[in-house]
Amino acid sequence: MGDPPSPLPEPVADLMLAYIQSRQRLPYASSRSSQWLFPGRQPGQPMNPVSLQVHLREIGVPPQRGRTSPIRQLVLQAPAPVAAKALGYHDKTTTRLVTEAGGTWSRYAPGDHERHR
Repeated sequence: MGDPPSPLPEPVADLMLAYIQSRQRLPYASSRSSQWLFPGRQPGQPMNPVSLQVHLREIGVPPQRGRTSPIRQLVLQAPAPVAAKALGYHDKTTTRLVTEAGGTWSRYAPGDHERHR
């Protein structure tokens, strides 16, 4: 996948090949030749994130768990308020995630730390 190609482990590789072949049966012609992995209805555009989330849920993939795991890893490596600002999350969400993950950044004070003279 991609340029240069990224290897996919089994059984994901077989699933991905089957998915790409199934795109030939999509109802909108622009998706059949799209370079997007999840093409949208508009030519050259990706699928809307909400539509993708609905499709994932329909086939039994809980998308929230897939997102939470990398964010938990990030908040274990950086202060929760910093991760929140970088990702566009509310700082209460990342603070909860760092607490759940057993992180040690609980006393970090966000904001401007420069002294004003």
